[in-house]
Amino acid sequence: MLRTHTCGQLNANEAGKEVTLCGWVATRRDHGKLIFIDLRDRYGLTQITFIPRDAGESYKVAQDIRAEYVLKVTGVVNKRPANTINQKMATGEIEVLAKNVEILNSSLTPPFEIQDALDVTEEMRLKYRYLDLRRKKIFDNFSLRHTVYRVTRNFLDSQGFIESETPILTKSTPEGARDYLVPARLCPGEFFALPQSPQLFKQILMVSGIDKYYQIAKCFRDEDLRADRQPEFTQLDLEMSFPDENDIFAIIEPLIKLIFKEAKGMEIKIPFPRMSYAEAQQKYNTDKPDLRKDQNTEFAFCWLTDFPLFKYNTEEKRWESEHHPFTAPATADLEILEKSPEKVKSRSYDLVLNGVELGSGSIRIHDQKLQERIFKIIGIKKEEAEARFGFLLEAFLYGAPPHGGFAFGMDRLLAILAGEASIREVIAFPKTAKGICPLTSAPSSVDEKQLKELNINIIKRRKE
Repeated sequence: MLRTHTCGQLNANEAGKEVTLCGWVATRRDHGKLIFIDLRDRYGLTQITFIPRDAGESYKVAQDIRAEYVLKVTGVVNKRPANTINQKMATGEIEVLAKNVEILNSSLTPPFEIQDALDVTEEMRLKYRYLDLRRKKIFDNFSLRHTVYRVTRNFLDSQGFIESETPILTKSTPEGARDYLVPARLCPGEFFALPQSPQLFKQILMVSGIDKYYQIAKCFRDEDLRADRQPEFTQLDLEMSFPDENDIFAIIEPLIKLIFKEAKGMEIKIPFPRMSYAEAQQKYNTDKPDLRKDQNTEFAFCWLTDFPLFKYNTEEKRWESEHHPFTAPATADLEILEKSPEKVKSRSYDLVLNGVELGSGSIRIHDQKLQERIFKIIGIKKEEAEARFGFLLEAFLYGAPPHGGFAFGMDRLLAILAGEASIREVIAFPKTAKGICPLTSAPSSVDEKQLKELNINIIKRRKE
């Protein structure tokens, strides 16, 4: 190791010890013959003091050091005089008297200062995201993400869930948002799709007998963007065999409670209140009610239940699924499924936090005949169902258990936990509102050779 300690580790107990630190120059100050440098790493800041008689040749080196240079500094830990102790720094009661300094790398002058209070455009920050991530405020967001992931995995492991990855290159089964398509070079004219969710695969995992599955999954949707949307996003995805709605709630509620306790030091009351879709519409005129005033709390959770199973598409003059076509109808409504589809309720549920849909789920259809009835109502013919979902429908013929699940957006939850208005602030390398990555300039054109290998021709539109 190049260093003996981190920049957030030293205190008065180490006084007199020789230590070696590595990090970036946060600030440099000349006070007469004394040179002070605040050295920064992810753990904190330590003041390095260069005194001519002690630092020797390193003092000359320090005169040329600038902001964001990467240094290796060896020196002796010294207690600061009482009147110079910095109570705002974890290491504020000490300094390191430099004996030797090595410039591991120099740096250009950054386009903006590495500090929390910034007056630069978001596009500038995202273009130089590696600099933006050095800011404590932004770094803390990613430390928070790590904490939430760790808590989630540990909790679900304790509940008997198995973490399983599902394919990223999969079949296009568009239902709602547009798919991102990937040309298949070895199958000219055919395409993979990037998954909008692991929905079909997690249902197949239930057929396989896994019983309890989860995944912190990357998902992709080619849709118009806004503050709480990204073309690629992360969700916690889980599925259980032989559950009812209460079993799902009994997993999600203590998980959320634990996340808030570990990540924010806050106690969240469970169980969460429940409200039917009809009640929410009547009382709040929305299916995403913000109940903070009603509950007198900065975090108000609520389950929304009994959603309609179908919605009517006035343009296409047909019924379509409110959630997705594998959502089970309420058992009491099976008799009116074809006769009065507008009255049929679903066994789906949303979790709403502060007026934001945090996640949703449902008890799924596992009976082949019921699934055929749903497809018929929403106008999916047998041939189309086979082409789009045949692999799932075939799996259902081999003993599919009753199953259900839930998924919630990790990015949305993290933005709320971090007090950020945009999920871009909690994603390491996000896209802009126009779906562009300023760091890499993606999406970008590719050369003609790649296109020929994929049997793709680009049709350029004539300018008017």
